[in-house]
Amino acid sequence: MEGQEETAVVRNPAHKIISLAAGEAHTLALSVYSWGRGTFGRLGNGSEQDEIMPVPVKLQSEGHTDKSFHFVAVSAGAYHSLALADSQLGFDGGNVSLPRQLNGFVELSSLQSLGVDSEEKSKTPLKVSAIKAGGMMSLAIDNLGTLWMWGNCPHPTSSPDETFSFASISSPVPVYDFYGHTVVKVACGNEHIVALVSAGETHKGDDFVCYAWGNNNHGQLGLGDRESRSQPQIISKFSEESPWAPYDVACGAHHTVVLTLKKRPRDTLESICWTFGQGDNGQLGQGTTQNSFLPERVKGLPEHAYFVSVDCGLFHTCIVSSSGEVWSWGMERGLGLCPDVSFAGIDHGDAILPIQIPYDGPSRPKFPGPIEVVCGAAHTVLVADDGYKLWSWGRGRSGVLGDGKGNDSYFPTMVLWPPLSEDFKDGLESSVEDPKKVEEMGVVGTEKKLSLAMEEMKLLQSKLSSMERYASILHGSLFGKPFDEQDVPSYLLDSGNFDIAKEWDNMLESSDLKELRRLEMFYRNMLGGVKDKLMKRKIKEIVRECLQSSSPMPY
Repeated sequence: MEGQEETAVVRNPAHKIISLAAGEAHTLALSVYSWGRGTFGRLGNGSEQDEIMPVPVKLQSEGHTDKSFHFVAVSAGAYHSLALADSQLGFDGGNVSLPRQLNGFVELSSLQSLGVDSEEKSKTPLKVSAIKAGGMMSLAIDNLGTLWMWGNCPHPTSSPDETFSFASISSPVPVYDFYGHTVVKVACGNEHIVALVSAGETHKGDDFVCYAWGNNNHGQLGLGDRESRSQPQIISKFSEESPWAPYDVACGAHHTVVLTLKKRPRDTLESICWTFGQGDNGQLGQGTTQNSFLPERVKGLPEHAYFVSVDCGLFHTCIVSSSGEVWSWGMERGLGLCPDVSFAGIDHGDAILPIQIPYDGPSRPKFPGPIEVVCGAAHTVLVADDGYKLWSWGRGRSGVLGDGKGNDSYFPTMVLWPPLSEDFKDGLESSVEDPKKVEEMGVVGTEKKLSLAMEEMKLLQSKLSSMERYASILHGSLFGKPFDEQDVPSYLLDSGNFDIAKEWDNMLESSDLKELRRLEMFYRNMLGGVKDKLMKRKIKEIVRECLQSSSPMPY
């Protein structure tokens, strides 16, 4: 109201998301919460049930119940999860329902330390600084830049005549090819790996070189052919002599994305997005469905933009700029939905060029405070608002979107974050100033009330989700666009009355020619369906009357 000062929003730092990851059909957010499909124990909450809303990962595994871990990163493979704690301890969801410590890292020394004569340095415990999970493999980078890998990994060959193959590695092993260099970033697809490595022993400015190895049946290594590699090989487009400096990489099932800047000296931070590999569903964004064996620039992205994050699903790619523009391309309009899921309307098919994903329709296309985008097999999750809000879209089965519904979403939908349990805990903690009063109030009674309140909130949330979906369907049928809270007129909030005729006129008045034609097609199809149904009913009535009149009269 006029004359009233705006109240600043006080945010709880514990709710800020500092790391995000998406697997085949599950999502992880740090502080460590998970949601989506629970099979194989990938959610790490002690269960294999699906979760449609964020639930806490149970991080005190057997043998470590007395230790509290500080987690700094998460990553997700197809069916497993990783979390990095205290820069030292790796956890892996694996085929268990609770996180377990990767003991293989505890007793290892860095590969860089092994080449030093100093006994003291060689005994320095390994510290992991970054983690990455792919289809069926996991990778980690230590504090000295050594790359480690385990899972279903390319098997190194000692001779060029040996057949390329994969090996199942149960404990982390170093990639010796990068000895004497620093690995700064890594990504992996179903069966290929791409890494950014320093040209010298340590990285200085723009001296990163891009390496690739693994399966190359679709050209996803960017080496100009389809020959698989068991050992890392430099992609010539991003070599030391190249004018392009790679700074980020991402891998889909069989395609790869590299983000670059022009090497110094440069006037602006203008990103170039390169793709190569499988292009059957337009996931390369090059205006075609052809495979590409060499890196080529994505077409149709905004010029002079700096891209802060990129990721790939199985058959789609998504990118976000520093200004909050989100672009996606590939299977089913860049949503990455599986082949058996398609749009009900006329605007469907694969996107062979980038399509902008709007925050709130054409009037507000940019997401505020973008941080990171991640892609699962067929869903996308964006953390924005400086880390305090999550949006998701794509295939929603098993609750992977985290919106409490379990339905597919063609537009960004808000993830239920922070989790309901966190809101209750905050309220409980802030209401009790003296810890001694907790005992006086009765801890057991408080926990029971909290549990009942949580159950009631879940029930209300379920009902609200059903009503919201129903309202969204009706709104979309009438106005041809998804329902948003801002679509509710102020007079409806004040009086409870809704003038549908007035809203219809307003919507038509604000629509452009393309939207009007789409509405005309939409209602023409609806009217055609109604007329067809009426005709069938009339024919049934006529047939029934004829049968009754022709039946013999009883004597």
